[in-house]
Amino acid sequence: MPMLEVKDLDVFYGQLQALFKINLKVNEGQVVSVLGANGAGKSTLLKTICGIERAQSGIVRFREKRIDELQPNEIVDMGLSLVPEGRQIFSNMSVRENLMIGSYTSRARKRSRENLETALQLFRPLKARIDQKGIDLSGGEQQMLAIGRALMSQPRLLIFDEISLGLSPLVVKELYKAVKEINEDGMTVVLVEQDVRRSLRVASFAYILQEGRVTLKGTPASLTEETVKKAYFGL
Repeated sequence: MPMLEVKDLDVFYGQLQALFKINLKVNEGQVVSVLGANGAGKSTLLKTICGIERAQSGIVRFREKRIDELQPNEIVDMGLSLVPEGRQIFSNMSVRENLMIGSYTSRARKRSRENLETALQLFRPLKARIDQKGIDLSGGEQQMLAIGRALMSQPRLLIFDEISLGLSPLVVKELYKAVKEINEDGMTVVLVEQDVRRSLRVASFAYILQEGRVTLKGTPASLTEETVKKAYFGL
């Protein structure tokens, strides 16, 4: 069984349908990319998986258990965490406080010190700024902080929503290096991105969304530039 399975998912905002019969699978240990332009439905899919939005129909399973009727905190406690678009750190709290907030679940709280050290080892710039406020960090450091906070919950599956948005190529390179390290340490990863080439370089499987539908899926090796463009832009 896959670690994460989305089956026949339909999501509406009022009378407007945002997702149409989405089917998606993520196996343990994989890096799966979900690609698409603005308005493709990527963030709606993530919010539905994480319990922030509710589906009109369809099923979401995590580790063989149905989660589409659970609250977000219950889903996090099961081991599924989201690094949200825009980082959403607590700007007036210190780096340490932001990280410790991530260990609020009973399972993670027991290992909060060890998890804190792991996060700081992965993102060394944060260690030097541990007592500074989030607002004083650069954009790249804030993204590191958002990832570190998600890792503090001891997830089994980590979802990244547009981690490269608004950041310099050098910072993005470092963040993708961290994603690779996280995966190599045994974490299953879902990358939701607009950056097709960079995302496909680290993925073992990919889905492309366009206007709320899966228009293409497959291994990166099986996806040609022509088919990706057609699926991504509808050309």
